[in-house]
Amino acid sequence: MKKITIITFLLIIGFSHSFQAQFTQVELFSGFDKTDFTLYSSYAITKNQTLSLNTLAFFQKFTKENQEFDEIGVQPTLFWNVNKRIAIGPSIYYNSFAGYSNRISAKFAVQNSRIVFVIIPTVAHSQKKNASYAEAFAQFQFHIPINDRVSLWLNGQFLTVWDEFKTHSRSFQQLRAGSSFNQHQFGIGADFDQYGQKPIEKSSFGVYYRKTL
Repeated sequence: MKKITIITFLLIIGFSHSFQAQFTQVELFSGFDKTDFTLYSSYAITKNQTLSLNTLAFFQKFTKENQEFDEIGVQPTLFWNVNKRIAIGPSIYYNSFAGYSNRISAKFAVQNSRIVFVIIPTVAHSQKKNASYAEAFAQFQFHIPINDRVSLWLNGQFLTVWDEFKTHSRSFQQLRAGSSFNQHQFGIGADFDQYGQKPIEKSSFGVYYRKTL
């Protein structure tokens, strides 16, 4: 199944590049306890940008003693952009823990020259569990330009998932602080992961590199 997912991940990347790119962001985080690679892209598929394809793909690998928490996720979402701040659309998500699920999400975004804030609430149905669940994802980015080439950055991503809308399943908090030089961003980071109804907690501290294409 992991081989199938990796192939799907590569196909999505290739498919995305057939459109005119608007936004692609890749990040590599590496610490003593885990390594995490994340790709996020957003591409308009209509000239008036009413429809867009948003793709999230990630691979998370822990050290040997915690390798049962290794995780792969791939999620393409077709968003109808109601306006510049609000979008809604369906997606199919594969996760190596939870299997496949059908989802519908709303996206609320606020941004200016220095701040980006996004929140995405989701309702979904898991094919593996044959049950519904709720999810909330939030992201913020804040930067302070020093000059034309150098900026200081603070980034955060937060997720929580609740099976049948009442039982905790999965959460994480990812924090990054660093600087960018000629659009290459790097710095220090911390990941906090929680799994299950009585959460098993995992923490990792390390360094990250992020590039926006």
